[in-house]
Amino acid sequence: MATQQDNSGEADFASALKTALELANVPTLQMLCVQLTGDERWLEPPYRPTRSKGVDDNDSGGLPVEVQDEIRAGAYEAIMAWRAGKPVAIPQPANDQLLRMMTVSVGESIPDDYAEVMSARFNSFLDPTIEPISAEMPESFRVVIVGAGMSGICAGVRLRQAGIPFLIVEKGPDVGGVWRQNKYPGCGVDTPSHLYSYSFAQGDWSRYFSPGDEIEDYFRTVAKEFGVYEHIQFNTEVVDASYDEAAQRWRTQVRRADGTAETIESTVVISAVGAFTTPKYPDIPGFESFKGTVVHTAQWDAGLDLTGKRVAVIGNGASAMQLVPAIVDDVESLTIFQRSKQWAAPFAKFHKDIPDAVRFLFSEIPLYEWWYRLRLTWIFDSKAYPSLQKDPEWHDPEHSLNAINDGHRRFFTRYILSELGDRQDLAPRVVPEYPPYGKRMLLDNGWFRTLTLPQVELVDVPITAVQENGITVHSGREYDFDVIIVASGFDVTRFLSTLPVHGRDGVSIREAWNDDDPRAYLGTVTPRFPNLFTLYGPNTSLGHGGAFIFIVECQVNYILSMLKQMFVSGVTEVECREDVCDKYNRTMDEMHSRMIWTHPGSRSYYTNSQGRVVVNSPWRTVDYWRFTREADLNDYHVKQGAAEPVTAAH
Repeated sequence: MATQQDNSGEADFASALKTALELANVPTLQMLCVQLTGDERWLEPPYRPTRSKGVDDNDSGGLPVEVQDEIRAGAYEAIMAWRAGKPVAIPQPANDQLLRMMTVSVGESIPDDYAEVMSARFNSFLDPTIEPISAEMPESFRVVIVGAGMSGICAGVRLRQAGIPFLIVEKGPDVGGVWRQNKYPGCGVDTPSHLYSYSFAQGDWSRYFSPGDEIEDYFRTVAKEFGVYEHIQFNTEVVDASYDEAAQRWRTQVRRADGTAETIESTVVISAVGAFTTPKYPDIPGFESFKGTVVHTAQWDAGLDLTGKRVAVIGNGASAMQLVPAIVDDVESLTIFQRSKQWAAPFAKFHKDIPDAVRFLFSEIPLYEWWYRLRLTWIFDSKAYPSLQKDPEWHDPEHSLNAINDGHRRFFTRYILSELGDRQDLAPRVVPEYPPYGKRMLLDNGWFRTLTLPQVELVDVPITAVQENGITVHSGREYDFDVIIVASGFDVTRFLSTLPVHGRDGVSIREAWNDDDPRAYLGTVTPRFPNLFTLYGPNTSLGHGGAFIFIVECQVNYILSMLKQMFVSGVTEVECREDVCDKYNRTMDEMHSRMIWTHPGSRSYYTNSQGRVVVNSPWRTVDYWRFTREADLNDYHVKQGAAEPVTAAH
């Protein structure tokens, strides 16, 4: 017999659930109703949601209030029955059913080949762990991972689960990578928090788009909960990593904070240094002559007080768009120096708290969180891909690529003009001429409204020099400042710029990649560098949106597949074949020639000094997932036989 306390607890749950359902995402509740009850009437009219606009996750589904209420009532009944012990009617939807459900949920058709990857993601939700590798590995086998940011932690978790010995070396004092380093005001993620999460470790997020400190805390929590910390050596910088062909070993020279040196030997090296590590300053003379304060957003001084200061911001990309609205109320004046215009999309949930009731729903109903996350993978990622393809018959290729892209242009333009209000004089200076998505697509957090404030000035005349008291522009006008903030991003195209690596015959990665022209197979392996794997390598970034964590997990799964095959077949060395790498890169270059990032008006950090796209991936995420599901030893030169044993570090 249930006790009075039990009854009270159930009543509290029921009350909390009713409150949560009033704030829940209705299309997500529909999918929950179908899965819990098996009743597919929820997929039929009048319950079909409208198509999501832009990157909005369409909480109401565009449905009449009375239909929304009926869905909420159905969800309440289904959840309470499940909580009382009724089994889930559809424990694991078949691929075709999953595709049908998702198509209804987002209000538009989804290509059939997405069913397989969605099903795989569902399997990851059901069982986020991986099986230990049963094949016998060499006694001396060890992996060194360089970097304890997002990618390094992911690799550490999976290697530990697989039972593969590893060590992470991290130059900083803690985990977190760019989220530990970047502390400028307003810093946060512009990918939804529930997508900026590992498949094996969801977070309890306070915002739909979390601030940097919360992201950093998430990575610390994951590293602790999965036992990664005990495998990390902090304050340890890699001075050189060189491959010894005779021993089939990597020798990684490191330097500690106290100046002591050590050489660590391993069979495999995984680079997890990322791409956003080296701050990039604009090619402007005179920074050293400025008598005030100069600070880069990536090297923010926590003690910097901007109150009442005359502040310049050089740049208007992602970091500037976050920084400027965060500091504008503190400064006396704020002058923004803009080199090029930027597209920014509206999103109502940017910087919005997740209500406690909805956090309760995410926590107590795991299936709700999974369906919510799966919808986001389409809305924020795959949905935009067709708009990035050039239509050779399109009538206005200067401003858009195709009919879909032109629709995006009209939508974003209307939004920008509405944000400018009575300052329509700014429109010609802020609405881009190039097609949407030609540069990194930004989410607007009040940028355009901030430009209209009386203490803000937008300068789109090129800077000629920084001088003692401020900045001089091409027209000859001089501006006086107390603080100059450089928001010009990172040296992205020079992948592995912070990691000196030498492969076969002593060739350096800079030589192999012609400095800023990196070419890797799957963005992960490079000829002449045996047993070296690169996470967040060339052409892996998602320029069309989405969460890069998914790509990193694909790469890590690929590496684990490779290691397992090495153990099974007795292979001790794998080196990507040059013809395989060349063919892959030729295919990507050809694809890019038909895509947005080679548009003549779309020069950005995506391209190197030769104009080649080296940052963004031309693939749909479903394609990349398929490429990396299983490594193929036929793509590699392999060696078998016992390598020399690992010696003690010295």
